Amino acid sequence: MGSPFQSALEALLAPLEFAARDDFAALSRVRGLEANVREAAARAGVLAIPPDARERLARVAARFAAELPREALRSEVERGLSELRPLASPAFAEAALARSPAALAGVGPKRAEQLARRGLRRVADLLLWLPARYDDRRALVKLGELEVGRRATFVGRVVAADFASRPLRGRGRRGRVFQAVVGDESGSANLKWFRGGESVARTLRKGALLLVTGDVRRYRFSKEIVHPEIEVLAGEGARADPDPERRCIVPDYPVLEGFPPRSLREIVIRAVAEYADLVEGFLPPALVRERGLPEPAPALRHLHGPARDADLEALRERRDPAHQRLVLEELYLLEVGLALRHAARAREEGLAIASGPRAAAAERQLPFRLTGAQRRAWHEIRRDLARPHPMNRLLEGDVGSGKTVVAYLAAVAVAEAGHQTALMAPTELLAEQHARTLARLAAAEAEPARLRLALLTASVPRGEALEARRALAAGEIDLVVGTHALVQEGVAFRSLALVATDEQHRFGVRQRAALAEKAAKGWLPHALVMTATPIPRTLALTLYGDLDLSVIDELPPGREPVQTLLLRPGEGKRVAELLREAADRGEQAYVVYPVLEESEGSDLRAAQESAERIRRAFPELAVDLVHGRLDARARAAAMGRFERGETQVLVATTVVEVGVDVPSATLMVVEHAERFGLAQLHQLRGRAGRGERRGTCVLVARASTPESEARLQALLETSDGFAIAEADLRLRGPGEFLGTRQHGRLPDLRLADLARDARHVSAAREAARETLRRDPDLRRSPDLARAVRAHWGERLALVDVG
Repeated sequence: MGSPFQSALEALLAPLEFAARDDFAALSRVRGLEANVREAAARAGVLAIPPDARERLARVAARFAAELPREALRSEVERGLSELRPLASPAFAEAALARSPAALAGVGPKRAEQLARRGLRRVADLLLWLPARYDDRRALVKLGELEVGRRATFVGRVVAADFASRPLRGRGRRGRVFQAVVGDESGSANLKWFRGGESVARTLRKGALLLVTGDVRRYRFSKEIVHPEIEVLAGEGARADPDPERRCIVPDYPVLEGFPPRSLREIVIRAVAEYADLVEGFLPPALVRERGLPEPAPALRHLHGPARDADLEALRERRDPAHQRLVLEELYLLEVGLALRHAARAREEGLAIASGPRAAAAERQLPFRLTGAQRRAWHEIRRDLARPHPMNRLLEGDVGSGKTVVAYLAAVAVAEAGHQTALMAPTELLAEQHARTLARLAAAEAEPARLRLALLTASVPRGEALEARRALAAGEIDLVVGTHALVQEGVAFRSLALVATDEQHRFGVRQRAALAEKAAKGWLPHALVMTATPIPRTLALTLYGDLDLSVIDELPPGREPVQTLLLRPGEGKRVAELLREAADRGEQAYVVYPVLEESEGSDLRAAQESAERIRRAFPELAVDLVHGRLDARARAAAMGRFERGETQVLVATTVVEVGVDVPSATLMVVEHAERFGLAQLHQLRGRAGRGERRGTCVLVARASTPESEARLQALLETSDGFAIAEADLRLRGPGEFLGTRQHGRLPDLRLADLARDARHVSAAREAARETLRRDPDLRRSPDLARAVRAHWGERLALVDVG
């Protein structure tokens, strides 16, 4: 725990504090105080600390440069303590690391503003701006050995250098590109700069010897490097072997426009040299020892300036102990924060709701038996509801696993206790589907105890909406299903006790909080979060670490996995055959097109043209088209026709992704399947075969990339949603998985990658739990409490930490 600077200051302050104890009573007994202070100040002064801290240390050391008489010594001890105590305060390190990069020599206000626009607002941001890769400049290659598609470092002499004209986008416009030809005894290569050529031209002359690093590519019959990183070694006649200090492993940072790689590297290295030893470590010492991890300061020095003998592959793959230390540090602080929020929620006052005979009867009257996984989830929810603290549970299950049934039983238990439930869905389509499913389940209940339901969305006619609001406020509605319309002003509940949100990641934080605020005063409502998108356990623990987790991991009996086929361009005849076969069996089909914002018009035209083609090919079939530009009433009417079987083929954009449940729809055709994410494709596949007959999903891939082929292959190999989610997380990374980042749920992990660092999450979580078992409120660990609040307080609402 602590930083190297804190440790050094403690060693410096200790003799001064001792000398000042009891009104300097011990001063006469202290021997060699001046030498001790000088040596301790010198040790602290060579650390990676800011210039102002180093200057203070130098002033203190100067005052103790020689032996002092007692009275002078007392005065200097007092002055030394007043100089050093502010540095020893945690606030100093926090404030120093929060300084603008303009505090660094050579970084003026303009450059600092450029860095801030790219998210590097503080010195601490620079310290954690880790290299994207590492260039191995220890072994230089000859120009004749350059391989196209590989990154290389070589020495070459400038044979020619000049500007050339090039056409720019737009008629009649031309720009200038700076070009240089470099060569050695084995061959030559071209260097090109499309931007910043003027500044390169000022330093690069014919005959100069260059150290060049960059990605080699082929242009016509030559090898070239665009925007290489260069270093002028010497003028004409110099040796072609650079100095040993240049033969090293060089960090290469993510590109920032306006910053040449070397300039950015110099800024980061300066930040490390002046601030790294202020960085504290918070990982439990036992975990650090067990894994053989360095402290944060040496870890930062190693990652930003590796030694010549460093393990290059470990650095590149981020499995170096220094990487592991910083990743675990970040995850540990997050897990401590999540555990604190979980504990705080467990102490909040809630309404205890015991599950009575009506809920038991509702379970018996269901038109099917619950699966073992559904029973387990219902038992966990029933147990939570019975406690006098608000439930906070995530109900996770694959497509068609039966989460809505479990939410229905919870709503019955709440209604039996005289309270109300709200189920909020992200789209009107999903809200309408939930309302229909819940109405079918409630119909099995005997009157007069049947669950009273209402639907409240923007499309509900004004008169019906007003009546629903009145009934809600009067307590005449047990369960209301709706969209964000539920959080609008004018929607009031008599006694809201359970808030269920479906596909929670699609809601903003404020929307969820606004609905919770509509509960009766004095206690918080129980919260049930449902998702049909399987989330890998690692991501679930991090996304929803403050929630208890229930997983429905088995499908209802008789439900067979959907058969998945992959077709390529030119195989349209097979799609037509499958449509014909489904229609002959009296079954229905979806044909789904993607809609991307940048090509929305052409995508929509493709869907419209597809609907027309199907109508011409199958004149006896009724075909409907549903897309996002349709108004809600027209969309609902089309969906209603499809559900009633009046339409045999539904051509749609991804509005059918969730919430559509048509048992007789057995065929799903996904056009341009390569443009969908894995989770989306799995959701779409789950719309087919929702009844007793097996479904078929046809993926039509019109183009191909290595990434899209990996996604499609994962779907062909398994129908297990959790295995697919793991593959999706690996392929897309957590920032894109679920699209959660913009909805304020996924923490901004700067160093950890939840796909790559999955094994570290459980270690960090266990360490955090052990910490809080020993110190539940972190009262004995104020530094850790402060760090958790600084890192995650706003994101995790840890207003009362420590």
